[in-house]
Formats: sequence, structure tokens, C-alpha cells
Amino acid sequence: MSAKKPNILVRFWRWFRSPSRIAVGTIIVLSFIGGILSWVGFNYGLEQTNTEQFCAGCHMNDAYPEYLHSVHYQTRTGVGASCPDCHVPHEFGPKMWRKMVAAKEVYAHYMGLTDTLEKFNARRPHMAENEWERMKANDSQECRNCHKMDRMDFSQQKTVAQRMHKFAQENGKTCIDCHKGIAHNLPDMSQVAPGWLQDAEVKPAEEQGKK
Repeated sequence: MSAKKPNILVRFWRWFRSPSRIAVGTIIVLSFIGGILSWVGFNYGLEQTNTEQFCAGCHMNDAYPEYLHSVHYQTRTGVGASCPDCHVPHEFGPKMWRKMVAAKEVYAHYMGLTDTLEKFNARRPHMAENEWERMKANDSQECRNCHKMDRMDFSQQKTVAQRMHKFAQENGKTCIDCHKGIAHNLPDMSQVAPGWLQDAEVKPAEEQGKK
């Protein structure tokens, strides 16, 4: 009787383990293809979660409608800023960290912690404070990607804007110190540490008193 041939899996495993050039070459080629597919899939997923539509999936009834009525959505020139432009860093490391934090926010939404406007508003002060702290820590980098202070022509600005921007430059202030509530409704500001706007008014008031 002839010996029974091993099944296809056994034969493949023996071939795979054999130290032939073909086997080694196959492993290298498959690894290369797998690496490319993994990288493409990773970047595709990154891009899909970095769109205005993705953000609106959870925020359709709270933050997104507010954004649609903001100066960042509807502008004189038609050039606007989308959700990721303001809330997702451009640099790879900070972007990955922000994505991990956002995963917790998605979890909170689907677990019913922020899935209604009432629940969202109840947590709005906490979420706003976290975002303000994040933006202050990186010197409002997402704002500065478009609004570069050193390229501003103050002579083209209103008097109050000139004064505030000069004050910010001279006193190490950052965009979010004054520009809270640009795209979304402010929470109850009674819980915010007093002076977030007053700081920018101190110097002009003192100068006026000296005159």
C-alpha cells in the first residue's frame, strides 16, 4: 500500500519551514505586502475619523449645530475651518494622543453619558475646561495654524483688536485666553476661574488711569 499523503496544511507548513530561497523570498514579499496594506488601512482609518462628518455622527444635536452658525463655518470668503482643524493636532504624536482621548469620548456617547443635549450641557463645563487647558498647553497651536500673530497687520484691524493682540504678544497670552466660545456655546461661566478676560483689560485700564 502506498503511504497516505499528508494534507495540504501539513505540506504547506513543511514547505514554509524549509530553508529554501523560495520560502524566504515568499515570507519577505508577504511581509512587505502586509506592511503596505496595514499602513494604507491605518491611514485610511485616520482620515475617516478626521472629518467633519465623523464628528457630526455623535454631535449632530449639540456641538455641530452651534458650529454651523459660527464664523468658522460660514465666512465672507468661503474659507472655513472644520472640526478637526480646531480639535485635532497636525503633528503625528499629539494627533495619536488626541485620537486615544477621543475614543473615550465616543465611548461616553454610546454609553449614554452625553447622548442627549441635556446630558451634553450638564458635562459641557468639564469638557470645555479640558479643551481650553489642552489648547493653552500647546499655545493654541490649532488656531495658529491659520492665524499667525507675527503675520498680522495690526493697522488693518479695529482699535480694540489691535490693543488686545499687542497685549497678548507682550504678555505671553495665547488665543484661547480670550477667544473662548468662538465656535460653540459657552458653558455656565460662573464656574470658570475669574479673570480669564479681565487680564487683557488690566493694562489698558491702568494706562487710562495714568493719563
